[in-house]
Amino acid sequence: MSSIYHLGAPGALLFTSRILGLSRELAQSPEDLSDIYEEWSARYGPAYEVPLAFGRNKIVITDPKALAHFYQSERSVYVKTENDKLFIDKIFGRRIVWAEGDVHKQSGLRKALTPAFSNAAIRRLTSVFYDSTYKLKTLWDAMLETTSDGDIIEVQEWMNRIALDSIGIAGFSHDFHYLEGQTSAVTAAFQGLQITEASFLSKLMFVLSLTFPFLMNIPTPRMRLFWKLRRSLNAIAQRLYTNTRNDKEGNVAEELTDQSVIGLLLKAEGPELSMTQEEVVAQVNVLLLAGYESTSVALTWALIELAKHPEIQDELRKELARFGSGDPTWDQLVSELPFLDAVVLEVLRVHPSIPETLREAIRDDIIPLGTPVVTLSGETISSIAVLAPIRCINRSEALWGPDAKEFKPERWAEVKKEMKLPAKDLQGHHHLLTFIDGPRTCLGKLFALAEVKATLSVLVQNFVFEFPDGSETKLETLLAIVPRPKVVGQTGAKVPLKVRREE
Repeated sequence: MSSIYHLGAPGALLFTSRILGLSRELAQSPEDLSDIYEEWSARYGPAYEVPLAFGRNKIVITDPKALAHFYQSERSVYVKTENDKLFIDKIFGRRIVWAEGDVHKQSGLRKALTPAFSNAAIRRLTSVFYDSTYKLKTLWDAMLETTSDGDIIEVQEWMNRIALDSIGIAGFSHDFHYLEGQTSAVTAAFQGLQITEASFLSKLMFVLSLTFPFLMNIPTPRMRLFWKLRRSLNAIAQRLYTNTRNDKEGNVAEELTDQSVIGLLLKAEGPELSMTQEEVVAQVNVLLLAGYESTSVALTWALIELAKHPEIQDELRKELARFGSGDPTWDQLVSELPFLDAVVLEVLRVHPSIPETLREAIRDDIIPLGTPVVTLSGETISSIAVLAPIRCINRSEALWGPDAKEFKPERWAEVKKEMKLPAKDLQGHHHLLTFIDGPRTCLGKLFALAEVKATLSVLVQNFVFEFPDGSETKLETLLAIVPRPKVVGQTGAKVPLKVRREE
């Protein structure tokens, strides 16, 4: 039999299959995995070992001091598993996300990308986010023109459209026209992933691929959708690559050249950075998937929470009202709207788009603990997987207090004033691990924050959101590229809300 072990207690505490360990239970659990990890942390301590399939195991850490060490050492000690690297290679291609260790450090790519995500760059791109949101406002106004009591709108689909059009234009100067209803192979692939429930075979393949990474090459329905998505992006990347190369070689005036994130990256090429077409494709894929998925999911969760808490929605609307018919600038979104900032931070805390970080140690390491435990000894281990359960840590009662599971934007006034809870020792953005931490922290966090804030500022000022069947409507998640919310009973990742115009 196999077991869960507290690192300081070699006795078995929970028995399960010798062959699959707890992999099957974790993959098929009806419970929120973050709650399971938190329960085990309370029972076994801030570091414990979980058995996986075929004798593999992983160490789960929830201790803030250990997490800080883990993320700071991510590039040199803790690297992606072979399964993760194979998946990334299949979907994104190779380069900044795939690269590890000295390859990642010396590539020059992250340094070249940094200016494209600076405050100055985001300030310029904020108008793109507003343009997309006002297109949506116009479409919703037309839909609601004949009714004073509002109508049922499936909001997740519309948040997808805003996110894809915005990242297309701002990221690589490509307008998908998704808000206008145009479809493409890219949108079809995204839609397919959001309506396709993972079959038992897909789940089993995922569990087994942790031990046998080559199984990721088997063309399951979900993998076919991923491959279709990558092929569809190649044509976009080729156009961008060719246009930017022509601009650079033709000495086109700076104000007339491509000012997108990828366009700026290509123009930054020099002796320290040279990108092949394959690497450009990889960056387009990374930017599109990261920007589209994280933003559309965050916006959907924001509308869900506002519909569940009308008093929060009203307070946010009141704060935004002082701008009248104008729109806040990026600087105002950052510093002059504290409640909007609190709402967005609370969405990111309670609903991070990436629920966990799994890495493998490539050399011996000692992880310091704020709450010490005595480790097991006498066993030789060639490699060990270490898991940082982001959603669990963001919602941990031990770190954030007894109301950690509740959506309470008002907590952020106290957090920013004088953080007294143990979460103060977390090193991520405002003590959150949503954007990861360390040398591989998310470059696009300002981009995501700007888009979410700009979009919400327009939607909340102009519309009221409610659940058709009341605020107690049941929700669950569907695994697309990342976990997405869905109303129980809906087919696919759908969140129908009652939307009416704000008078």
